[in-house]
Amino acid sequence: SYYNDLINAIYIELFLLSITKVNNTHHVAFWYPGSSSELMQKQMKVDTIPGRQCMASCFFLLRQFDDVLIYLNSVKSYFYNDDTFNFNYAQAKAATGNTSEAEEVFLLIQSEKIKNDFVYLSWLARCYIMNKKPRLAWELYLKMETSGESFSLLQLIANDCYKMGQFYYSAKAFDVLERLDPNPEYWEGKRGACVGIFQMIVAGREPKDTLREVLHLLRSTGNPQVEYIVRIIKKWAKENRVPV
Repeated sequence: SYYNDLINAIYIELFLLSITKVNNTHHVAFWYPGSSSELMQKQMKVDTIPGRQCMASCFFLLRQFDDVLIYLNSVKSYFYNDDTFNFNYAQAKAATGNTSEAEEVFLLIQSEKIKNDFVYLSWLARCYIMNKKPRLAWELYLKMETSGESFSLLQLIANDCYKMGQFYYSAKAFDVLERLDPNPEYWEGKRGACVGIFQMIVAGREPKDTLREVLHLLRSTGNPQVEYIVRIIKKWAKENRVPV
């Protein structure tokens, strides 16, 4: 059957991947309970479009995304407008660090079901952040209903933006997280992001009028550390004639 053919294709390919190196030459180590002609026939099934898709799925489950791309790249010309293929292809691209191409492929997808899937939203948000488009990641969150998934997306935005030095949107995300859950870690994240924004303003890498929102974000917290940070920011603003 078609299903059994795909399973056999996986078995054969996995056997072929069992390579050992002896005396500087590579030897394929495999075992198959059949004649050599049967083995060749089974091997040929790997070298079909369904066979390659099957191997890509296998490596996807193993999280070996470089190998996933080897197989998907070999058949992608047949699936340009296939949303399911593009969804898997974009995830593999993003997982291997090619977030620029991953973003392009994610945006080719037309299926509303996929576009509302949290896996799609979280990967696309991560691509936006890695591609220096944090505002677009934030807009993905704003379009979501309040739920466990929107909370998880906020966490992703807060932490990934922080790692990328995109402190403005990191601070906004941590601020919402803090209001939804009084976990002290969210205050610490917001405090660090707000200080990061302030440092960027001082260095001339962020507009000075952003200071007003920084102060607003800080004052929304009842932590006693707030007033100390606010005093330092207001002192700098006064010395540099920045209205706050």
